[in-house]
Amino acid sequence: MTLKQAIDAAFDLFLREDVPSPRLNAELLMMFVLGCERAYLFAHPERPLSVDEKARYQEVTGERARGCPTQYITGHQEFWGLDLIVSPAVLIPRPETEHVVEAVLELAKTHEASGPLRLVDVGTGSGCIALALANEMPRAEVHACDVSEEALTIARINAARLQLEGRVNFRQSDLISAYAGEQFDFVVSNPPYVGESEADKVQKQVRDFEPRIAVFSGWEGMDIYRKLVPQAREALKPGGWLVMEIGFSTEERIKALLGGWTGLQTTADLQGIPRVVAARKAV
Repeated sequence: MTLKQAIDAAFDLFLREDVPSPRLNAELLMMFVLGCERAYLFAHPERPLSVDEKARYQEVTGERARGCPTQYITGHQEFWGLDLIVSPAVLIPRPETEHVVEAVLELAKTHEASGPLRLVDVGTGSGCIALALANEMPRAEVHACDVSEEALTIARINAARLQLEGRVNFRQSDLISAYAGEQFDFVVSNPPYVGESEADKVQKQVRDFEPRIAVFSGWEGMDIYRKLVPQAREALKPGGWLVMEIGFSTEERIKALLGGWTGLQTTADLQGIPRVVAARKAV
């Protein structure tokens, strides 16, 4: 079997199984098996696969056809230009979450502070937000927490691989509870925001493979926000910012939780869907 024949067969399989982006997935998994770049696939379509390569490719495409995300198979996902290790212990970083990083960087330009900014990423998962901010803000003091020790292990591995382990301080914590008495300029979070009532509308790969604790948040998807907003108010310095990713159709309900905050602003993603809410603690 040639390289092209194998990719075409995987493409057909993914079409039958309703795998999103079937051609892209077939190519990414071939790149993973061969350890090559995409250009190699187009330059060598008639290259025969060895018995081991064919068997391995059929194994990983079978996993993907059953719903396992490509990122969990390859163990990698890019975020903000950083190559991150991912596993089933963490939510797969999404491009939409980069809007959170953008919002913090923009607000930080005008935020007044007596010294280096102090930030905490709540529910850090793979560490994607915290590591992106640490990479972009070399003078900032960056903290990151998660209730899952397994997730923190992945985040620490990513920090070490990116040579940022000295820049981000990780801590196990249920939201911000482990930081009692500490004050921050920014509280940042991409919390779970899918409601249990919407589980049947969620993609199979998300529902069946990604950690439920990082996806679902009560019946309406609002449970974590209801806990995080008051905790953030306590943890922020006067004039500090809370920046959160939000779910589809939750903007108004989240704004209702932010009574008494100032500077309320929403950022939409490239599809025009409200994706990030930022609010400032009154001075």
